[in-house]
Amino acid sequence: MLWSRAFSRRLKCCHKKMDKEKTIEDTEKEIVEEFSLFDSWDDKYEYIIDLGKKLPALDDQFKIDKNKVRGCQSTVWLVADYENGKVWFRADSDAVIVKGLISMLIRVLSGHKPEDIIEAKLGFIPEIGMTTHLAQTRSNGLLSMVKQMKNFALAFKMKKELSQHDHGYRSAERKGN
Repeated sequence: MLWSRAFSRRLKCCHKKMDKEKTIEDTEKEIVEEFSLFDSWDDKYEYIIDLGKKLPALDDQFKIDKNKVRGCQSTVWLVADYENGKVWFRADSDAVIVKGLISMLIRVLSGHKPEDIIEAKLGFIPEIGMTTHLAQTRSNGLLSMVKQMKNFALAFKMKKELSQHDHGYRSAERKGN
């Protein structure tokens, strides 16, 4: 993999540490820069496959029907956790190219507030050519993964708002209002 050594050297410039916490848009820009380093779609596909191989496997206990993303040609399991006001995603797939796609989405969306995930435009997807170079079934699957991640974020946002509302209601009750 000649491309991989040259790419690794050039990629280091794209991963400089930032003083502030990275936004979704910051990570999207990094991915666009990374993809711009490739001359051919064969190299881009190889990179996506490599990302998929590097995605940590999801524990078998999470590979259950309720965690499957509907609308994907391949089997994709997606799990989300809410911790300290941020959503954290984990996923796996039986197809390595799909693992690469979901790993990019996890990289972009994981570790952000639900509101930021819901509002994310995810412009990097068309910008790197995913909407035109994926087969229609893969493209539909990618959209299903995005939809599921945004649905998780929406559920966590609603749960947080209901919890705050409930807490406010109980506080008012205690005060005799």
